[in-house]
Amino acid sequence: MYGIPRGTLSAKNRNYITSTIRHRAKKFLSLLRIIERSTPQHLELHLIMDNYAIHKTKAVQKWLKKHPRVHFRFTPTSASWLNQVKRFFAQITDKRIRRGVFRSVPKLQQAIMDYLGAHNAEPKPFI
Repeated sequence: MYGIPRGTLSAKNRNYITSTIRHRAKKFLSLLRIIERSTPQHLELHLIMDNYAIHKTKAVQKWLKKHPRVHFRFTPTSASWLNQVKRFFAQITDKRIRRGVFRSVPKLQQAIMDYLGAHNAEPKPFI
């Protein structure tokens, strides 16, 4: 893992909240805090994710109990095609990364961020 963005895709407006973190429970909690602070308090949050063990640690469960408006919804174990984030990363790979030439990790990261900026400017739902 080279710090390629991970994060969350908003179902409401299709914007992507990025986070250049490795997938660790401590960092996952940091991402949850960003999402929770970024969302108006009167709204409930239903976060759809895969069944990765990091999403179920004791620390994460403790955080969830303190934030009752946040609900996790897990995709079935063998149904990654349901996971919108994975589909979104596949789209980035197909449309921006696969045929690109990147002479450094920062150039790759910038290409991804540029793609995200263009996508967020005119978001469209997956069909």
